[in-house]
Amino acid sequence: MRRLLAPTLDRAGAAVSDAGVPPLALTTAGWLAGVAACVAVGSHHWLIALFLWVANRVLDGLDGPVARRRGATDLGGFLDIVADFSIYAGFVVAVAVAEPHARLACVALLTAYYISGTAFLALSSLIERRGGPGGDGRSLRFIGGLAEGTETVAVYVVFCLLPTQAAVIAWAFTTAVAITAAQRVVLGVRTLQNPISEPIAGAIADRVQQPRTGWRYVTTHQET
Repeated sequence: MRRLLAPTLDRAGAAVSDAGVPPLALTTAGWLAGVAACVAVGSHHWLIALFLWVANRVLDGLDGPVARRRGATDLGGFLDIVADFSIYAGFVVAVAVAEPHARLACVALLTAYYISGTAFLALSSLIERRGGPGGDGRSLRFIGGLAEGTETVAVYVVFCLLPTQAAVIAWAFTTAVAITAAQRVVLGVRTLQNPISEPIAGAIADRVQQPRTGWRYVTTHQET
């Protein structure tokens, strides 16, 4: 889906960038739309929630292309992933509020999210530190699995369209996310059990020994 949507998002991102809209404004607007979607879900306004959820995903899809045109920063990537994770979790909490019969399934889904997200972020960081082969232009190295962004978008749309089936939907998606967590843990074990090669280990040691002012200069320079 990322490959299919990339040309359209890049063209739209170019237009938005040329209009002078900063990527952080898109991230903020997307997050606010996501928060509003969660409120709409919790108050049983499912069609409004569906519209706001789609708006959240569209804005999230645009901030990356705009950032790459205007100069991506570590701060922008950090805020983007925090915004995404907070809405993913908040939506599930809102479903639990709106549909009491689905609360146990929603708790299970949040637990699966927690494990999968922890494995994803930890493994992404460690592969980066090891100098692993590199990513797809996003701020983090995304670790694949059965349930990723496209699946999450689709499942939340189904929540909005079939709220009375929330428990079944949540249990099914919990299974998919749990499989994803297992995939990432297995990948982590296979990847990290091998020692770092000497050239890469030396490069890591050199980076760690650099003075703090050097790191501050690099970060400031990138963000500028």
